[in-house]
Amino acid sequence: MEIITQLVDFVLHIDKHLVEIIQSYGAWTYLLLFLIIFCETGLVVTPFLPGDSLLFVIGALGATGALNFEMAVVLLIIAAVGGNTLNYFIGKMIGHKILENSKFTFIDRIIKKEYIEKAHAFYEKHGGIAILLSRFLPILRTFTPFVAGIGKMSFAKFMMYNSIGGIAWVLLFTMGGYFFGNIPAVKNNFTYVILGIILVSFLPVVITGFNARREKRSAVISEE
Repeated sequence: MEIITQLVDFVLHIDKHLVEIIQSYGAWTYLLLFLIIFCETGLVVTPFLPGDSLLFVIGALGATGALNFEMAVVLLIIAAVGGNTLNYFIGKMIGHKILENSKFTFIDRIIKKEYIEKAHAFYEKHGGIAILLSRFLPILRTFTPFVAGIGKMSFAKFMMYNSIGGIAWVLLFTMGGYFFGNIPAVKNNFTYVILGIILVSFLPVVITGFNARREKRSAVISEE
């Protein structure tokens, strides 16, 4: 419970924590940021790591000179594309073994099967474009490349959508932070801005889940 509380505090006050990390670790901060984005997109067991909010804060700090903005953006794009690529190969190599088991062994304790099922439905509905769209949907962006690997999407096609989506995602949020993060109204209410980014990011996921349940319920009623 304490770990969850600390994670929530880190995400909501990520601007202050990141400044402290930069002051304490200097250039090693870039490696830490790289690993957070790489793991958030590349490992199905870490969908809880900050993504959108972290990118926004990095952009805001880049505008103040606290970070080398250009270097950070390049590293984060590599992390985002590389993370998804790893996730794709994990799905391709062991994805079926995970889905075929009634229980996910140790993974079952960390992630929920419904997350993979939702990502699979999203992938089935949108095809290759789901790789690009899921970049802007927390949780789904972690599981969609995994499902694409299971579905044996061609690697060339996957990398096309993966690269476009990774570049667009990183640039959109870092540039947003760069140009708007230091506006007084935003800077003085940064916690609320971060909370707003999180809520807006999750809204499409909630709507998708609600529509899926409504369609499922309608199908059951029609069968009766």
